[in-house]
Amino acid sequence: MQYNFDEIIDRRGTDALKIDAVPNIWGRDNLLPLWVADMDFATPPFIIDELRRRLDHEILGYTMRTPRWFSSIVAWQQSRYGWEIKPEWLNFVPGIVPGIAFVISCFTEPGDTILIQPPVYHPYIHVPQNLGRTLKENTLDLVDGQYHIDFERFERDVRGCKLFLLCHPHNPGGRVWTESELLRIAEICHRQGVIVVSDEIHADLTLPPYHHVPFAKVSAEAAECSITLMSPSKAFNMAGLTSSYSIISNEELRARFHRHLDNSELNLGHAFAFNSVAAAYSHGTEWLDQMLSYVQGNIDYIGQFLSEELPQVGMIRPQASYLVFLDFRKLGLTHDALNELIVDRAHLALNDGAMFGKEGDGFMRLNAASPRSIIAEAMRRLKEAIG
Repeated sequence: MQYNFDEIIDRRGTDALKIDAVPNIWGRDNLLPLWVADMDFATPPFIIDELRRRLDHEILGYTMRTPRWFSSIVAWQQSRYGWEIKPEWLNFVPGIVPGIAFVISCFTEPGDTILIQPPVYHPYIHVPQNLGRTLKENTLDLVDGQYHIDFERFERDVRGCKLFLLCHPHNPGGRVWTESELLRIAEICHRQGVIVVSDEIHADLTLPPYHHVPFAKVSAEAAECSITLMSPSKAFNMAGLTSSYSIISNEELRARFHRHLDNSELNLGHAFAFNSVAAAYSHGTEWLDQMLSYVQGNIDYIGQFLSEELPQVGMIRPQASYLVFLDFRKLGLTHDALNELIVDRAHLALNDGAMFGKEGDGFMRLNAASPRSIIAEAMRRLKEAIG
């Protein structure tokens, strides 16, 4: 089946955060919204059909984790990543960010230190701080257009930390960490007794020729010291269903975390939490491959446009995800002046790079998961604003 990603779908009036929150946040409604990390493509029909079948029944009662939910995740991890997991390693969590918060609450105490790698997805900054934990930063180095880890500095910085939040693949930079890099992280963290929380929500969005390797798969040490959080929500445009899951092979970590979830009934799920995941993983390969090809085309379009029309604006080409980190530093603008350029002159709603840490100052994150005509309009506005 050939899917249509050029279709313009009007999302106004659907309470879509990406669209309907723009006036409240920016005080105006004439901005092209390319900020929130969901897609403007139709959610795949096989997922919508699954939800409709469930709605054909007249009772929306409590819903259990079904054998199909377990088996679809196990099969997807095997077929997509060659990772053999067991059903008992799995548990439901209502979203990746809540899952990170649950891990922090389970395995640390107020005042404990957690390591992050800015610039990084902003809840990594806010959630630990809101829970009274101490943040430590291991800043990524931007070298030849991609983020890299200084492992000598990482080994120093992770010392004394209880948790390390690994953004894998990276957001906002789109970096796919290599197996050798993951092995070094695993060796260091295992030796120092640090639990690695591997957020792999963008794994299914890895763009060819890159390959995602699950952190816990790279070595026995990685499996022993890690908690993996995953979801089909980004890849299949079903983020509003907040259906994610944890994978923990270490029996001691797993028992402790599952007990934490059970004690507060944090893992019950909702009427669509399990069948939607099963539908995505059972029928989603062809749709996902077509969508990634289309997104890659959008990224190529942005890269060519900037090179030919706006060479003073750079981009970190993502190896995974539809999020493009645009580099405006050559314009020499202050933070406020850059925001004025993007909002008041280009009329774009993008994510301010500074929200990902001070290392993101001078950058803007653009969501490229829209029809090509929308991306072309965004580039036209940007060129007109810069002049």
